[in-house]
Amino acid sequence: MTPSEISILGTYFFVLVILAVYGWHRYYLVYLYMKNKDKVPVPGTPLAELPRVTIQLPIYNEMYVADRLIDAVCQIDYPRDLLEIQVLDDSTDETTSVAERAVRRNAAQGIDITYIHRTDRTGFKAGALEAGLKLAKGDFIAIFDADFIPTADFLRRTTPFFGDPKIAMVQARWGHINQDYSLLTKIQAILLDAHFVLEHGGRNRSGLFFNFNGTAGIWRRTAIADAGGWQHDTLTEDLDLSYRAQLRGWQFVFIPGLIAPAEVPVEMNAFKSQQHRWAKGSIQTCRKLLPRILQSNLPARVKAEAFFHLSANFNYPLMCVLSVLMAPSMVIRYNMGWYEMLLIDVPLFFAATASVANFYMVCQRELHDDWLTRAKYLPFLMSIGIGLTVNNTRAVFEALFNKQTEFARTPKYRIEVSADEWIGKKYRQSVLVQPMIELALGLYFTATVFYALANGIYGTVPFLVLFQIGFLYTGLLSIVQQYAGNSVVLEPATEEEL
Repeated sequence: MTPSEISILGTYFFVLVILAVYGWHRYYLVYLYMKNKDKVPVPGTPLAELPRVTIQLPIYNEMYVADRLIDAVCQIDYPRDLLEIQVLDDSTDETTSVAERAVRRNAAQGIDITYIHRTDRTGFKAGALEAGLKLAKGDFIAIFDADFIPTADFLRRTTPFFGDPKIAMVQARWGHINQDYSLLTKIQAILLDAHFVLEHGGRNRSGLFFNFNGTAGIWRRTAIADAGGWQHDTLTEDLDLSYRAQLRGWQFVFIPGLIAPAEVPVEMNAFKSQQHRWAKGSIQTCRKLLPRILQSNLPARVKAEAFFHLSANFNYPLMCVLSVLMAPSMVIRYNMGWYEMLLIDVPLFFAATASVANFYMVCQRELHDDWLTRAKYLPFLMSIGIGLTVNNTRAVFEALFNKQTEFARTPKYRIEVSADEWIGKKYRQSVLVQPMIELALGLYFTATVFYALANGIYGTVPFLVLFQIGFLYTGLLSIVQQYAGNSVVLEPATEEEL
């Protein structure tokens, strides 16, 4: 082999080994969950009396869902003299009037609800929560994003856990009111279910760190202050505060049986925006807190899991490298012979991909009787995960190079049933460059698939097709959806969206 061929193969296998290690970590999370699945969290010593609770509703340009959220929260079953609701509105559009009307309507019924409007968005969501906290009356702070519809029993089921003075936060599981709307929403529901059931469930019940998800949770106010309060130097203020609180010795509880219904994004660009924010924020938090975690006196197993959790999005740049090198490495190894391909990279690929299949199917089996029928979505789930590579790689590098961007909230259109329509509504995003890169990669893998078929390299075809479909689907859907509806006036693309 030539030096360049050795370099290509060396890089290719190095990347595969790292991805395989993270793949095996998924097996470990499943193991933790299965080992501890019977450790259902139950409240300990009850509180002497019901505490005063403040519910914070941070919103920004949410004209379609603001009143739905406010009305739902006002229906929560809790003594009115112990409940305060803050609508923290940073909006710059018609949402302000929608939210104000909803607040007045519910205040007229005797509910302690206030409308707080900021005009500068300093700190974005974290800044809004921080500003509201200064005025809050409650000893406990519950938070709901605009796309949620909390159930009436939320506080009745979460506050009892705070009888234990070490508990700082109680997190509910997200539900999905529109999961059957499209293939994209079905895939998101499966992704989120696994995150909550297996990741949160496995970590929490094993005594490892896990995180507040920014919504559908309730905090002990003194724990927020003790951990340093809401800080806005990352895009995932929830993850940041979670780790700082647990480093201070506070404990969290995850209640898988308490479901807070929410609306998942129905449009690809909105989904990408959400994933970009989460990926970038997690790497920012990794840079900020991982050194402190590793230098602490925490048990090694806690440190190791925190490392895998906070560093997981580094896999996306590796996936980019893998995507570029897959075709040339296949050609080189084909010319070398079949055995190297079968004995080395196929097992590594299997370790990285089979773990994903196992991870999501175990979760579906835990939640649904018809989990076998849901297995048909698995190839699409894996493809969409691959298709996010360009989007999330950009997020990782923005975090690494400390590029500051706004908190780009995920657009919500109040899509609840299949008959609901989002085309023609505001908040549509125009993204130009990134989908073209994804399409180019999709065509690149299309050519690679044809090469593999023409040369009888059939063992690699299933993996190549996952990449091909993933990049073509995310790229094409982004372009098609942003131009759907001739009457829609698209917002201009910002540097963040490119």
